[in-house]
Amino acid sequence: MPTYVEWYYPDENIWGYDELDDERWSTRHIEVRAQDETFAAAASLAEVLHARDSGDPGAVIAYEHKYGIIPDAPFPTATAEDEPSIEPIPAEKFERLWQQGRQAREKLYGHPRG
Repeated sequence: MPTYVEWYYPDENIWGYDELDDERWSTRHIEVRAQDETFAAAASLAEVLHARDSGDPGAVIAYEHKYGIIPDAPFPTATAEDEPSIEPIPAEKFERLWQQGRQAREKLYGHPRG
């Protein structure tokens, strides 16, 4: 059962939202710039792995350009004093933001092939 979390990174003024698996790896990741509510990322781990395994050397770069970069380490269970606090959120909130983020990124960079 996935866990959904949000966090705020004040140094960059970014809200982050993640769907975490049982080992706290982000399976889907959203970033929203607080100043203008622009979606900076709406990336999926499964899609990044598919791009990596496609055999196309530029596939991951193209994916990350379009959808952003997904975190490359598990989320901590407790946050350090100098790190943003990670708070649980309802799945419905995450799904709403996911749909908005994907639509915004695809509007900027075109719809996926296939």
